[in-house]
Amino acid sequence: MESQPPNRAQASGIGRRRMLGLALGAGLVPTLTPAAEAAARATPPSEPVAALGQRVVAVAEAQIGIPYAWGGGDRLGPSLGFCDDENGYLNGKCLGETTIGFDCSGLSLYCWYRASHGTVELGHYTVAQFHLGAPVERDALAPGDLLFFSRPGAPLHHVGIYAGDGAMIHAERTGTLIARVEHVLDVPRWASEFAGARRPGPPSA
Repeated sequence: MESQPPNRAQASGIGRRRMLGLALGAGLVPTLTPAAEAAARATPPSEPVAALGQRVVAVAEAQIGIPYAWGGGDRLGPSLGFCDDENGYLNGKCLGETTIGFDCSGLSLYCWYRASHGTVELGHYTVAQFHLGAPVERDALAPGDLLFFSRPGAPLHHVGIYAGDGAMIHAERTGTLIARVEHVLDVPRWASEFAGARRPGPPSA
């Protein structure tokens, strides 16, 4: 969890991300329909989609070591972040406004956009990205798939890029650098919050 600023007034306004979350109905993790459940058991990706996923991972690996910035990152790469009511702070200090980097969804949107040569454009919001692409069962994960995480009674709060061999590349929180987590779904913290995976793809995929 990110540190909140000391004595920050509640009346300071709802942050841009929170407003978007409310608009998208971000209070609950979407439940898959029977048809979506069946789609989640689909065969492995086709060769062109698999190659695209590998390119996504290559782009993500090139970002390892770049700072986390709340609200940072777009189609062009890392960008200046910002702070809202709750996010972008470390020990009460707003780092978002002075850090050039990515947040979790900024990283995934950049990697997919860059790897697909602009044919896959994801929204800069975790819940929006969850609603894009096909659901994927855990035993069918392929490089480039997006891994989503939530907490009981809370909205989806995090997305990472599956790198293959059980690993994930992600931008975790203010004060950290983009990193690779090995065997992520065997790590108790991440395993307990895993909410599902999605496979974006170009319109023709």
